[in-house]
Amino acid sequence: MSSLSSAGGTYLMSDAPDSRTSATLLGRLRRDPTDQTAWSEFVDRYGPKIYDWCRRRTLQDADARDVTQTVLASLFIKMKTFTYDPSLSFRGWLRTLTHHALSDLASRRRPTLVEVGGGPGSGWLESLEARDDLIEQFDEQFDRELLEMATVRVRLRVEAHTWEAFRLTAIERMTGAAVAERLGMNVSTVFKAKSKVQRMLREEIGRLEGSDHEGG
Repeated sequence: MSSLSSAGGTYLMSDAPDSRTSATLLGRLRRDPTDQTAWSEFVDRYGPKIYDWCRRRTLQDADARDVTQTVLASLFIKMKTFTYDPSLSFRGWLRTLTHHALSDLASRRRPTLVEVGGGPGSGWLESLEARDDLIEQFDEQFDRELLEMATVRVRLRVEAHTWEAFRLTAIERMTGAAVAERLGMNVSTVFKAKSKVQRMLREEIGRLEGSDHEGG
């Protein structure tokens, strides 16, 4: 672990953030942006990810750490004054916050960011493409976490053969006939099971994006 300072204090930046849902975590921050425990969890979860994304975009270690710290600090400040739009999903909310933080950071750091090799450059975050890429990575991570949580919840609510029919057709990409033969089911039943689970996943993700931020 390594320490990471932010506007809200100094926290440990864990190499292996826990798997608690981001929907619940962001809901806590939306309701109380000064919740130090929730903010610490947010830094533990996303600090290493932002750092890794920056490194993959060729930033040196020191610059990547500086960008990570500044983006998180900016997000901390934004969360204090950000007006949540209930028509937006958490994904949209997080995207907006991150975009604002990165735009502010790019403006402040324009004269100082340099490219790898030490030569003067326009600055990594000055590139709209680079900023959008970082935001998209953040966005995709949240999507994956929502899907993982929805998957766990739905799997507990359906029978084993229904889930297996969905898994083999939707994830393993087996044909309906092959799955029917393996599971001893009719082909039509296989596709009904697949459709049922897909519908339940969509509904569960909708609940996680909507109601979970209220009940967190």
